Amino acid sequence: MEQLDFAPFLAFDLGPLHIGPTVLTTWLIMALLGGGAWLSTRRLSVDTPSRWQTLLEGAVGSMETAIAAVAPSASRRLLPFIGTLWVYTVAANLIGLIPGLGSPTADLSETAALALLVFLSVHWYGIRDGGLGYFRHYLAPSPILLPFHLLSEVSRTLALAMRLFGNMMSLELAVLLVLLVAGFLAPVPLLLLHIVEALVQAYIFGMLALIYIAGALQSQARPPPSAKEL
Repeated sequence: MEQLDFAPFLAFDLGPLHIGPTVLTTWLIMALLGGGAWLSTRRLSVDTPSRWQTLLEGAVGSMETAIAAVAPSASRRLLPFIGTLWVYTVAANLIGLIPGLGSPTADLSETAALALLVFLSVHWYGIRDGGLGYFRHYLAPSPILLPFHLLSEVSRTLALAMRLFGNMMSLELAVLLVLLVAGFLAPVPLLLLHIVEALVQAYIFGMLALIYIAGALQSQARPPPSAKEL
């Protein structure tokens, strides 16, 4: 699915790698978010916060509250990763509203990369809290269940990638079909539908990542299986 009308002119090969529309759009989002973060935080003030600073602090506080509802003891640690995931997926979902651009999250390669990042982060946080002993929870309550635990890890990562990809791709196709049938007679409802769906899907993706990481952290709070259980 081509996401940029001018992609053939911008796409290029970097050795054996092909840099196509999805990668280019992702780089654009990263540059915009990075530049926006720098511009927004270079003049912060404790004594006389601006309206923009107050808005940013409210957004960060809301994200931290949502994280604390799932992982209250690790909200500060998880805020940078989960918050960045939320902000990025919102931007990636909404950038398709710009004429000539498409949502990179409507590409399976993009959502698979995000899901892989979540998968690695789950184990990184788990190992950081419990060392290599973190992996003992895969043997509970019996080592016989190890293959099923591993299958669950793989299947939920695939489901995470397919969920975001499927919803965003179907949304873009639905908008395209309605425009083909009705022309530009109903642009506002379509715009609102895209915005609401983009926000909902970004929230769900980040929340599922948060639940997976919280589960890894919670496994460290459980006592390791005893020799009798093993």
